[in-house]
Amino acid sequence: MSLRIFNTLSRAVSDFSPVDPGHVRMYVCGMTVYDLCHLGHARSMIAFDVVQRWLKASGYRVTYVRNVTDIDDKIIKRALERGETIRHLTDRMIDALHQDADALGIERPQHEPRATDYVPQMLSMIGTLEQKGLAYRAANGDVNYSVRKFAGYGKLSGKSLDELNAGERVAVETDKHDPLDFVLWKRAKPTEPDDVQWASPFGTGRPGWHIECSAMACELLGQTFDIHGGGADLQFPHHENEIAQSEGANGQPLARFWMHNGFINVDNEKMSKSLGNFFTIRDVLKEFDAETVRFFIVRSHYRSSLNYSDVHLNDAKGALKRLYTALQAVPPANVKIDWTDPLAARFKSAMDEDFGTPEAVSVLFELASEVNRSGSAERAGLLKVLGGLLGLLQTDPTAYLQAGAGLDEAAIQAQILARADAKKSKNFAEADRIRKNLLAQGIVLKDAAAGTTWEAAP
Repeated sequence: MSLRIFNTLSRAVSDFSPVDPGHVRMYVCGMTVYDLCHLGHARSMIAFDVVQRWLKASGYRVTYVRNVTDIDDKIIKRALERGETIRHLTDRMIDALHQDADALGIERPQHEPRATDYVPQMLSMIGTLEQKGLAYRAANGDVNYSVRKFAGYGKLSGKSLDELNAGERVAVETDKHDPLDFVLWKRAKPTEPDDVQWASPFGTGRPGWHIECSAMACELLGQTFDIHGGGADLQFPHHENEIAQSEGANGQPLARFWMHNGFINVDNEKMSKSLGNFFTIRDVLKEFDAETVRFFIVRSHYRSSLNYSDVHLNDAKGALKRLYTALQAVPPANVKIDWTDPLAARFKSAMDEDFGTPEAVSVLFELASEVNRSGSAERAGLLKVLGGLLGLLQTDPTAYLQAGAGLDEAAIQAQILARADAKKSKNFAEADRIRKNLLAQGIVLKDAAAGTTWEAAP
């Protein structure tokens, strides 16, 4: 079966083939770096990390671009509040983003463009839009996009022009010809620092948010590319405006497939900084290991909503430990995937149907059950290599299962030996006391024919 992807633009699952045979070009909207990333950002980064991993596993060469918005109203406000330069703030936040993404096993994209490096391309596109009558200079000094002059506006969100709200991050200003028009170039304000001002044919100022991605995507991937992705909250207005800008300037489709990942919810509300109900990735990683967080996200379909709670994270932790326990019991052999194997074929079929990770994860558990029954190193090897396609199960099983223990290895082994001596002396009360004492310290003992092993308690 060939790869099929749900296309937000067509609202249907369709067969996928890239513009250039064998080469997939993908652009995903990244973070606005004024603060630490939250779990909603992790959801998007992991979703498209899995996408690019599966594309590569399917034999495609992938050019993956994920941008960084490093100029924005919120960035300016935060830098001024903290008394630091824009560059200092954004450098710090980009470093933090990389640390968090690396911890979650997210492979870095081939290109991670910063918006401030592409201002000339933005100005060129704005100039083209003005020449085509799609942009105009407002009385207040801004340059705006004339939405009603672009015939295709609304095709991504599926709304009529009358249903849509203004596509800006700031309040509608009276200098617009129409409330739906959005800013392409913002005039400089006297209160803004010099490092957020650029000279241009339209006057000193800075780019609007939406033009940034249009310019970077087209510069790095061409005027038409294969996949454009991002969170569902970006579908309107950001992605709708990208289409209007890029297709208005270039006269051809921007992306053939549009993909949007679902929200993470807390108490049935979308997790976001604007709502104040967000958890930073670093907050979550203080309580749960990074692979548990990744597994929690991967085992749900990327388009579905995902409810965050400690209960759900603990459930994910227990489930992941079951997979690692199978790999600990039977060291995996180095295997090459045979896609005709029934379970491997099911995994592939699931991933080929719009990256169906829930079914793919269920295959991992079936393999783990086979490993536990058969003791087959080859089946354990298949479990590990298929897990790797989702960014899972690549840690040493014993190291993973013992991580987070309250005692060091030497102290635990001393207690295990003392318990063994007590059992030899038929002092079962003492042996049971040692087991319970270790459990109280977060250590679970496991007795087997080969001896006693341990792991950290859930």
